[in-house]
Amino acid sequence: MIEEPTPLTVLNNFPRPTKAQVTAFRGVPTGFVADALGGGGTLASSIRPVGEGRDVTCVAAGPALTAINGPADILATVAALNFIEPGDILIASVDGHQGCSAAGDRVIGMLRNAGGAAFITDGPVRDYPGIVEVGLPVWCTGLNPASPFTSGPGQIGITAQVAGQSINSGDMIVADQDGVVVVPFARIDEITQRLEHIRALEADLDAEVAAGRKVSQTAMDMLADARSTTYL
Repeated sequence: MIEEPTPLTVLNNFPRPTKAQVTAFRGVPTGFVADALGGGGTLASSIRPVGEGRDVTCVAAGPALTAINGPADILATVAALNFIEPGDILIASVDGHQGCSAAGDRVIGMLRNAGGAAFITDGPVRDYPGIVEVGLPVWCTGLNPASPFTSGPGQIGITAQVAGQSINSGDMIVADQDGVVVVPFARIDEITQRLEHIRALEADLDAEVAAGRKVSQTAMDMLADARSTTYL
């Protein structure tokens, strides 16, 4: 390159959900949120709770703060710790690089100390026993003991492409044992209202299954409709 890029670019001002908006998503299963989004918003299934959640309870809901790193680099991640607000979920993109860790127990520990609610990355992490001791929820692609660099360039707060989704700082993140769902900031209130309908549908179906239902009503209706089913 003719000129070296600026090591760090920071977007300081972005909309954040209110406390009430965040609270509305706490304790809500990711499946409900994905259904409310019409089946969208989920990160690829390669992003899993660290250790499959066997030693750390991986449940979180909060606003995203993005850190965009190049492969094998975490400058943006460590710099983003300076901008964490209580309850934020740090989204650390490493462009899907799997050749080294995207964070270790010290980074996760500093995130906890800063008030962060969770750490999500499209790369692996390291120092599993230390992460368990820290106790902060982590979603990642697995484990890799190799260390990254902190050279940059990196971006903080900018739109990140992570595991098939565009994530903006201020978007709502809901994550649990099943995976991670992204609710765009502009749709938070819409999805919150939609969740009430999803909860009701889920409760009704749970009651029907508990009462002995063996086949879904949708399938039964289709099987009974000659226009929908061909019998050979």
